[in-house]
Amino acid sequence: MEKLLRLSEVMEIVGFKKSTIYKYIRNGDFPKQIKIGKSSRWKLSDIQNWIKNQK
Repeated sequence: MEKLLRLSEVMEIVGFKKSTIYKYIRNGDFPKQIKIGKSSRWKLSDIQNWIKNQK
């Protein structure tokens, strides 16, 4: 089972504020969240791959 990250964890890993993360999602430049009820979660592997692919 893959680990799902909360927004606070994603913010800590990538060093971006909430507003920046959601702006990048809207622009297609960041992995989309998974909605579970009213909560948003991100796959750890998606975040790791995004970091690896940054220039």
